[in-house]
Amino acid sequence: MTDNEASGRGEARPDLNDELDRLQERMPHPVARVMKKVRSPEAKPYRIPIGVVLTAGGVVGFLPILGFWMVPLGLAVIAQDVPVMRPPLARGIAWINRNWKPSA
Repeated sequence: MTDNEASGRGEARPDLNDELDRLQERMPHPVARVMKKVRSPEAKPYRIPIGVVLTAGGVVGFLPILGFWMVPLGLAVIAQDVPVMRPPLARGIAWINRNWKPSA
């Protein structure tokens, strides 16, 4: 079994960039534009600090304006630059892409 196959199932492991591309196509244009900017190479020096701030803000999500939604967003931003976080995030986004039913 190769590195690109999931253990025991023979399915290819989801690739983070491919899954984010699929998700980005489903997003409204303003959100997709922000995703594109955050994923760009020019944003690399800012991604980890932004991800840490989002995650920390989500931990105190009970406060007004901040919310628990910030934790997964922060982890997703950090995962762009931390290789060990990419496979779990890719699996999560692949699950979202498979199960997201477009609204009518």
